[in-house]
Amino acid sequence: MTDISSILSQIRAHEMRMGAMGRDAAPAKAIDPSLLNPGAQRPGEVGRSEAPGFMETLNKAIDGVSGAQNHAGAMQKAFEMGDPNADLARVMVAMQQSQVAFRATVEVRNRMVQAYQDVMNMPV
Repeated sequence: MTDISSILSQIRAHEMRMGAMGRDAAPAKAIDPSLLNPGAQRPGEVGRSEAPGFMETLNKAIDGVSGAQNHAGAMQKAFEMGDPNADLARVMVAMQQSQVAFRATVEVRNRMVQAYQDVMNMPV
């Protein structure tokens, strides 16, 4: 029981320190206005370029996944051919990274298709 009360008192002390430090700063849950309108210029900013569009961002993400898969395939082939620079650990990490990137891309695609279907099924 004393361990729990000790942990609770440490948490409270930490919260009080963080509260004292953050009084002069903006609230932690404040929304950054640039997130609401990414293309807008902030006050005092001159000549800021426009934020990339959705299609450009999506294409970059797909190209990144493709690059990760190509890199993992090349490392796997080099390992199979006996290249001393391609050790098993690096090959496995590259393969796992490409697999995670592919799964994330498939999940994004599934959610986009679901959102499209939801919009199409809305009554007019």
